[in-house]
Amino acid sequence: MDQWLSVGKLVNTHGIRGEVKIFSQTDFPEERFAPRKKLTLINPETKQQLELEVHSARFHKNMYIVKFKGFEDINQVEKYKGWELKVSKDDLVELEDGEYYQHQIIGCTVVTDEGAILGTITEILVPGANDVWVIQQPKGKQILIPVIDEVVLHVNVKDKVVKVHLMEGLI
Repeated sequence: MDQWLSVGKLVNTHGIRGEVKIFSQTDFPEERFAPRKKLTLINPETKQQLELEVHSARFHKNMYIVKFKGFEDINQVEKYKGWELKVSKDDLVELEDGEYYQHQIIGCTVVTDEGAILGTITEILVPGANDVWVIQQPKGKQILIPVIDEVVLHVNVKDKVVKVHLMEGLI
């Protein structure tokens, strides 16, 4: 499943004409849910896959209401509740300089500006104002690092290394 990126989850049906409610998990919903875009629906338990084409989509009450080509009524879509919508890693949207995908950050080794190795980024939290990277130290304890310019000095996704400045009181 490493070749897939999550873009959403089919959480429910909407009406009786085959529309579904999608909880978006992408920073690019306008692109991912655009008409004629191809998405792969994957059952998280059985890994069964179904390729779909978006017919139409609209944002409604913090969800996307999506109609897929070839699905005309509720009976055709309700069996897919809980399935995940994914795209291939080959279908990445180009990012601006200084922007990275979460899958590129997770697994990076974190090094201080003084050369000390802190550990590996295992998770990214999104609590509000800024992201927070969870760093697993070799000796077991986790460190939380805010993703702000004063702390994150350099990100090298090619070499999987992040350089940080530990402000006083951070750890």
